[in-house]
Amino acid sequence: MAAAIEAHGVGKRYRLGTDRAAYDTLRDAVTGLARRGPRSTSEMWALRDIDLTVQEGEALGIVGGNGAGKSTLLRVLGRITEPTEGWSRTRGRVGALLEVGTGFHHELSGRENVYLSGAIMGMSRSEVRRRFDEIVAFAEVEQFIETPLKRYSSGMALRLAFAVAAHLEPEIMLVDEVLAVGDIDFQRRCIERMSTLSAEGRTVVFISHDLGAVTRLCSRAVQFDGGRLVAEGSAEEVVRAYYGSVFQGGVEAHHAVHGDAGVARVAIVDADGRAVVQPQRGDPLHVELEIELARPMSGLDAAIAIDAIDGTRIIEETWSDQPDLPVLAETPGRHVVRLGIPPLLRAGDHLVHVWLGTELTTFVYDDLLAFAVLPRTEDRHEAITRRRTVQPDVRWQRVSRP
Repeated sequence: MAAAIEAHGVGKRYRLGTDRAAYDTLRDAVTGLARRGPRSTSEMWALRDIDLTVQEGEALGIVGGNGAGKSTLLRVLGRITEPTEGWSRTRGRVGALLEVGTGFHHELSGRENVYLSGAIMGMSRSEVRRRFDEIVAFAEVEQFIETPLKRYSSGMALRLAFAVAAHLEPEIMLVDEVLAVGDIDFQRRCIERMSTLSAEGRTVVFISHDLGAVTRLCSRAVQFDGGRLVAEGSAEEVVRAYYGSVFQGGVEAHHAVHGDAGVARVAIVDADGRAVVQPQRGDPLHVELEIELARPMSGLDAAIAIDAIDGTRIIEETWSDQPDLPVLAETPGRHVVRLGIPPLLRAGDHLVHVWLGTELTTFVYDDLLAFAVLPRTEDRHEAITRRRTVQPDVRWQRVSRP
C-alpha cells in the first residue's frame, strides 16, 4: 500500500514581537523612527521535527491540547502554509476543511463558490456539475444557492464548505475541529460521510477534541504536545495516553488538610480499592474519600456529586441518606469511605464534587477531582452526536405482533 501523506523533519517557525512588517506604510516608517529602544522579536516553533506517514485508505486522528500544533500541521499538509524546515507531500486530490469558508469568496453566490472550489481542486466543470445536486442537498442550502455567501450564516457556510470538500471526490480529506460549530444533526452526517469516505478507500486526517469521535472514526492516532509528535499507535491507545497526560492519571487527587477536618485524597477505584487508570463506559466504579480529622468530632457527614463537564449534575448522594450506615467518622485520624457508582456514566469528562461538614460547619465544598470516561470501541455516535446525560446499557428487542 502506497503512502498518501508523507512528512519528514517538518518544522514551522513564527516570529513574534514588534518587528516591522514588509508592508508598513510610509507613515508607519516615519513614526517608527521616533520610537525609542530596540524592537523586540522572538520566535515560536509551532511544529518541530515531525515525521509522519499516512497510508492510502487510512483514517488518522490527531489529538492534543490547544496550541499543540495540530492545525498548523494540517495547513502544511494542505499547502496553505510552507514549512520552515523539512518537507511534506501528498498523493492525490486534497479536500480540506480547516476553518469556516476556507477557499470561498464571500461576494460570490453559493453556486459560484461550489464551481470555484472544484476548479481549485483541479476538477472540470462537468465533474462538479455531476455532484452539484448532491452537494447542495447535503448542505441544505437549496433556497440560498444563488445568494452571495456574505449573506449566509456561519452554519450555512460551514455546511456548504464541508459538502464541497467531502463530495468532490478527494483522495485525501483533511478536517479540523471546525465541525464542532455545527448543529448536532450536521455533526452526525459529517461523521457518517467521513466514515463512508474511509470505507471507500479515501484517506482521512481528522482533528477533534471529541475523543469518542476519534476512536470511532480512526484506526490510528497521533498525539501532539508543544509542536512535537509525542505518541503514536492505535486510536484507543493514544486516546487513553492523552487522557492520562491531561488528568495526570485521571483517577486520584491529593489535597492538603487544614483545620479540624478535610478530604486528603479522592480517587476512582474498583470494588477492591485498586485505582482504575482509564475507566471505560460501563465499568463498575467507586469514588473513594480519605477523610482526615484533627480532633474528635460528632455529627460529621459527607456528600459526593458527579457532574458532567458542562455542569449537569448526574449523581448526588449523602452518607446520611442511607439509614443503615454507622457514624461516618468521630475519632482523629484518617477514615476511608467509598461510594459505588452504577454503570451509567456516559463517555466524556466528569468532575467529582465533595462536601464535608456538620449541620453547623462546612469543612470542604469543592470540585476535588476531574476524570474521564472513555467510550467503548463498539460505541457508535458517542459524544459528538448525542447529548444524553447518562448512558446505561440498554437493549432493543423485536416483539412480534399478535
